Amino acid sequence: MNYTDELPIAAFATTPANSALTLIRCSGKNSIELADCVFSNAKKTTLSEAAGNTVVHGWIVNKDEKIDEVLISVFRSPKSYTGEDSLDICCHGGSVAGKAVMNVLTNAGFRAALPGEFTFRSFMNGKIDLTRSESVMEIVSAKTDISRRHAISRLGGSLEKEINEIKNMLVRALAAAEIFLDYSEDEISADTDEKEGRLPSKEIVNEVLDRLKNLSRSWQVERIYQEGITLVIAGPPNSGKSSLFNSLLKEDRSIVTEVPGTTRDWIEAFVSIKGIPVRLIDTAGLRESDNSAEKIGVARSLKLLDEADLVLYLLNENENEKHECLSKYIYIWNKCDIAPLPNPFPIQNISPVCVSAKTGEGIAVLYDVIASAIFRQTAEFNEELSPVSLGTVRQKKLVDCACISLEEALALEEKEEPLDLIAPLLRDAVNSLGEITGEVSTADILEEMFSRFCVGK
Repeated sequence: MNYTDELPIAAFATTPANSALTLIRCSGKNSIELADCVFSNAKKTTLSEAAGNTVVHGWIVNKDEKIDEVLISVFRSPKSYTGEDSLDICCHGGSVAGKAVMNVLTNAGFRAALPGEFTFRSFMNGKIDLTRSESVMEIVSAKTDISRRHAISRLGGSLEKEINEIKNMLVRALAAAEIFLDYSEDEISADTDEKEGRLPSKEIVNEVLDRLKNLSRSWQVERIYQEGITLVIAGPPNSGKSSLFNSLLKEDRSIVTEVPGTTRDWIEAFVSIKGIPVRLIDTAGLRESDNSAEKIGVARSLKLLDEADLVLYLLNENENEKHECLSKYIYIWNKCDIAPLPNPFPIQNISPVCVSAKTGEGIAVLYDVIASAIFRQTAEFNEELSPVSLGTVRQKKLVDCACISLEEALALEEKEEPLDLIAPLLRDAVNSLGEITGEVSTADILEEMFSRFCVGK
């Protein structure tokens, strides 16, 4: 089994579980004729007679036994997702019906699809480029609506268009450089004012480099939307940590009492804050204790503080400790409904966010503060200047490779080095951009990439 054969394939496109429907996808050469061998309906019509983009009702059968009643969507090459003849078989839900249909298809000659093989075939048949292929799995794994929208934009071709525009500009600059290498100075038209041995179209190369650097910076933001952050709630006992945890989560997940030290161990949940996936962790109160169980809880809390991307530290109204103003700490004055923030605040260099986990006061402001803290490191990226963003680490690495090649080319040009040293660097940058869209690729790279997809995609 490998990605490069042309055998007809089949796989679940939905998980066989307690649901109304299960979808099985089939694709490949002669897949429609092969499915006809296990299909029957009252009108005695066949799938081979069906036009593309039509739905046929009938039964999947095993000899004379009816396996399941199905609706089959027929897609004919090249107007299908994979570019091949394809079928989407909609059968009853549950784990039994779908598996029985899959067994019949396997016995009829379909092989089980490899992870991402449908999308792989779509790419190989020129239906989509690699950036759109990767966006398919980005949509499937999206944790928030914002990451879904960004992935949909790339699926629509926004990144492919940007990369192709940049690559075409660079190809023009490379062509101009190669003209100087291929012809002597007196053979080049008189209106060309660049000197032989120097980089023509330097302005184009600089513009390309700026656009690529902006794309590279976009990954800083996109990574946050895709992967999220770890946000730890910490502070002394009875400062309202669990109440704030429940308020941000919008459900009663942590036990809340008036007894200090109720939370002995950490508890976590996932929540979306301003479209950012957040792993939210409630921790044990930080204090000295003789209780062995509480000591372990405090030690675990301290370890989580070191690992956190951000910390919401709740200050106690009786607290008089000195606090360092750490960049990843957001200080919270909780219970502002019953204990107003002292003015002036007794702890220097601290400006707490006032909230009441009980009433919800200040929570909306806290969301804004959290989002601002998350994106503080990406302030140099202006989304208005570059609405297109990278979607994977692979794309980021290739863009950075192109940038390195162009920076080296411009540095050589500044030293007035000959073009035969500069032109290969421009070619390297073009190849890196071609690899992003799949114009330049190898079988090993493609199989490694698509093997990360889920089966049925």
